[in-house]
Amino acid sequence: MQPLFINYNGEFIAADSPVLTSANRAFKYGDGIFESMRVVKGQLMFADLHADRLQNGMKGLKIEGYSQLDDWFLKEKAADLAVRNKIKNGRVRLTVYRDSDGLYTPVQNKMGYCMEIEPYDNWHYELNTKGLIMDIFTEVPKPLNYLSNLKTCNSLPYVMAGIYKSQNKLDDAFLLNQNGFLCEAISSNIFVWYKNHLYTPALSEGCVSGVMRKVVIDLALKMDLPVTEAQINPNILYEADEVFLTNATRGIQWVMGYGVKRYFNRLSKSLIDELNKL
Repeated sequence: MQPLFINYNGEFIAADSPVLTSANRAFKYGDGIFESMRVVKGQLMFADLHADRLQNGMKGLKIEGYSQLDDWFLKEKAADLAVRNKIKNGRVRLTVYRDSDGLYTPVQNKMGYCMEIEPYDNWHYELNTKGLIMDIFTEVPKPLNYLSNLKTCNSLPYVMAGIYKSQNKLDDAFLLNQNGFLCEAISSNIFVWYKNHLYTPALSEGCVSGVMRKVVIDLALKMDLPVTEAQINPNILYEADEVFLTNATRGIQWVMGYGVKRYFNRLSKSLIDELNKL
């Protein structure tokens, strides 16, 4: 079933409506931020974490009105949109953009938003049955600055990595930061299980501050697993026992191979079981 409606600045309109003008700053300059979220049985998962990240991102971009977009706002709007589209389980994307005239310098900093939804078949997070085959994308390293941790609408590094993935018949790709260390995947954070220790790139390494990244770190600590946020040399991929990716909509996805290296998925299975208990 294709969604019938979106929420555009507080109004339900047909999903195929032409809503953006050529002056829209998200279209012109990537001047905006977005959240990808999961609705389960009509309810938004991890709304408080998404709201915190969204508000911090709006503050970072100096977009006004962030206090309105709290967890109550996200839960209510997502639930209303799910009901309107008769969708119980799905992926929600909220795009917030600077609603202003101007060239590079905006005239004002007020916000506009658009919320979309697409259906998922299942209510629970599913571990991929076939592990991902991945390689490293080196053409566009990710810069290190305070914008690096935000999910902004300026996504060209991920687009180029996606093209690289398709051209090389991969399932995903690892991205490096400007210093050549592991950063993230195309739409996910990275976790590496090495010598009975779980590692993930620190936020100072330029990765997006993922909601599922935080959830998985907390789950691992509750399972008494040692976790370190670190600067990670990509050579660890040749020695790791397990590698998996996380994001808020898919949960946990295990990586089967990098080059000739093959990985297990024992920890990934345990973590996704704990995730579904939430």
